[in-house]
Amino acid sequence: MFTKNSKEDSQPVVPKVPAPPSLLSTDLVVTGDLVTDGEIQIDGQVIGDIQADVLIIGETADVNGEVSADTVRVHGRITGQIKARSVSLAKSAHVLGDILHENLAIEQGAFLEGHCRRIEGGKKDSDGPINLLLKGASKSKVDPPKKPQTETASS
Repeated sequence: MFTKNSKEDSQPVVPKVPAPPSLLSTDLVVTGDLVTDGEIQIDGQVIGDIQADVLIIGETADVNGEVSADTVRVHGRITGQIKARSVSLAKSAHVLGDILHENLAIEQGAFLEGHCRRIEGGKKDSDGPINLLLKGASKSKVDPPKKPQTETASS
């Protein structure tokens, strides 16, 4: 007749405590992909892709690979694509590759060779603004319709 509430059977949810940031020092060379849900600061060399929540590329860092994070701050060198909600390039940054971002800040003196493309939060990649740009570009190449000659013939 009486039953226990299902809320009593479930275990209490423990809030996630953020871990301290991971540090890769200047004398460290990593070959392979790095994946973390937390913050990572790289001062050494990474050859591979990096996926993190917050990524800080130090002035002595050299990264060769694709970077995907929520927030990226670059003070060193990156060769590869950066995809993040917020990207900040310091004056000592040297980036060779494309940047896909929602927010982008570039300090005077930073080096960037690549394309920057704004991505909208919550949209799929296939719905990105580049598709609209390509459609608009194809329309602009089409010759505009000619006006009817009847107006000029009546005078």
